[in-house]
Amino acid sequence: MIMHGRYIRMFISWLRHIVKTAAYHSYRSILFALLRLIPHFQSLFNEKEGDFQQRPRAGLALSSQPVIKPTPSVTLAVPSFDAHLQSQGCQPGMSLPSPTGGQLNASPNSVAYDTQSPGQSSAPLILSMPVPNVCNPVGIHTPPPPPPPAAPGHVITLIPIVPGEVNRYERHVPVKDVYAAFKVEKGPFDCSQELDTVVGWEPLTHPEGALFFCHPKERVFTDADVRDHVTAAKIGEAIKEAHRKAHEANIPMPRLVELVLERIVTDGVEKWGYYFADHEKRVVFWFEDHISDLLMNKIRGVERKSHVRYALESQYWKHIELFPNKRSLPEDVVVKLKEIVMLAQAENITSESCLAPFASNEVDSMLGLVDSLMSSIDKEREHSVWIAARFTRLLCNAKFVNFCGQPGARLGVDQSLYEKPNVRSKTILRVMNVFLFGSFDVQSKGIHRIWVDETMVQPRWKNFIDRLTTEWNGYAIYSTVMLAVDISFLAVPTVQTEMAATLLAYMSTLCVMGSLVVSLALAGQVNDTRRRSAEEVASFMVGMSRSMLGLESLALMLSLPFALLIWAMAFFAAALSVLIFGTAGVVVVSIASPIWFAIFCLAMWLILAANNFHISHLRSWIIERVSLVTSPV
Repeated sequence: MIMHGRYIRMFISWLRHIVKTAAYHSYRSILFALLRLIPHFQSLFNEKEGDFQQRPRAGLALSSQPVIKPTPSVTLAVPSFDAHLQSQGCQPGMSLPSPTGGQLNASPNSVAYDTQSPGQSSAPLILSMPVPNVCNPVGIHTPPPPPPPAAPGHVITLIPIVPGEVNRYERHVPVKDVYAAFKVEKGPFDCSQELDTVVGWEPLTHPEGALFFCHPKERVFTDADVRDHVTAAKIGEAIKEAHRKAHEANIPMPRLVELVLERIVTDGVEKWGYYFADHEKRVVFWFEDHISDLLMNKIRGVERKSHVRYALESQYWKHIELFPNKRSLPEDVVVKLKEIVMLAQAENITSESCLAPFASNEVDSMLGLVDSLMSSIDKEREHSVWIAARFTRLLCNAKFVNFCGQPGARLGVDQSLYEKPNVRSKTILRVMNVFLFGSFDVQSKGIHRIWVDETMVQPRWKNFIDRLTTEWNGYAIYSTVMLAVDISFLAVPTVQTEMAATLLAYMSTLCVMGSLVVSLALAGQVNDTRRRSAEEVASFMVGMSRSMLGLESLALMLSLPFALLIWAMAFFAAALSVLIFGTAGVVVVSIASPIWFAIFCLAMWLILAANNFHISHLRSWIIERVSLVTSPV
């Protein structure tokens, strides 16, 4: 028994020595295995916990109380800094500077890690001992390295701007005009070092291709290149200055507030434009009073805050449109956008005075896109966020322009909100309309349908221009034919002996040439930039409204091709009549006269009816005058 007990003690001592040796020599392998298993067990535990919370108990299945499932609210704000750390493998309450690709490999004791989920990555986790895990212990905060200090004596000047004043699309950064084939280095391609920024900043690419930078912890966006340390230092000072002045102004800063900084250089003086975006109220604001013509969009009569809110919301969506990355698309945004687009489509179908700033075919295409956005709800898809922001911004701006929610709201696209200006002499306009064969009145009505309260009705403008282009092409063809007829008529020997017929034929030729030239000139102007840009069209219309006749001068110009062509035909008819009645015999004249008279009466009937002159009105006027003369005093 004594021998057996000694052997057992020796065996236990030997086993203990083996375990210690194996543990000492393989602690790295054990640590690696533990680090690989911890995330797996954590995700498994979260799934089990979620299943337990979602699985109703049998005792409550027959209860009348509904099962309430908590749904976290989703906003368009960028994820919080803790969420940003969690996406990199850290837990809330732990602090981690935002490293860049160059900084990860800067130190020999640095830790290389993969930010993808375990199921998506098979890259090994390489640890260099004895450096601990990159996630700090709970309660210990390691602030990021401070940015380089600004130049001594440098003063940061902040000026309020609106998102529409971010000069991204007019920046025009020049590119070297030199061709050189780029050498691709050996090995796996890596361009992370080119995007290295100051700690805390993250480079992002807009869906349209623009590069901008985001600071997730400070919730700051800028188009300025923070890879330049001087620029990064200035932006850091601007951030501190903006928050300091907001605190001095006693402005409450909600949790979901973002700051945008825009570098502005005017006459060699550098300033920083700024604005805050509030995701809870979905408006932009500043720490000082601000008056902006771009915000008001040249809309007259704005007096109430409830009205200005639509302009601020429109600029908020412009902010989302400029910086759509790293945002989740809330369900309420997509649902509300779909409801508005459906209403616009219904209005386009059932009404001719739809207030939507889009044509019917455009609204139909928008509805298809919005239906596709339903699959992007609560997901970080910057393209879908940009689409929703662009559509919502335009619709919010339409509400602001139409005084939505105000006592004098515009309910039809033809409705004017302001008192009608002093109308010029109607007698002159009616005389002009007679001489222009009614085309002046038609063009004037068409212009006033597309230009309401100095605001362009974009869908009608496109249809108006398409109609005019078609008409001018037809007038050009008719004018060419008429010009050939006049030249052939003048070549007849009999016409050359009749001075009156020759003169009338000359006048017809001149009118035809005028109609042809004016048609070509107008078609050339319309097919220029005014057909594409609504802003240039509006500027052109404003300039025309300030002329002597106002917008009626534009109506006069547009009616010239038709009127000159009709005058050319009238002069040719007169020349032909002179030739017939001056040279033909009695039989020819007796047959042609009633036909000519009938054609003249029909033509005059159409012209007078177009100017609201009717034979029935003439009869009533004659009876009234006769009754006044014959009635006793």
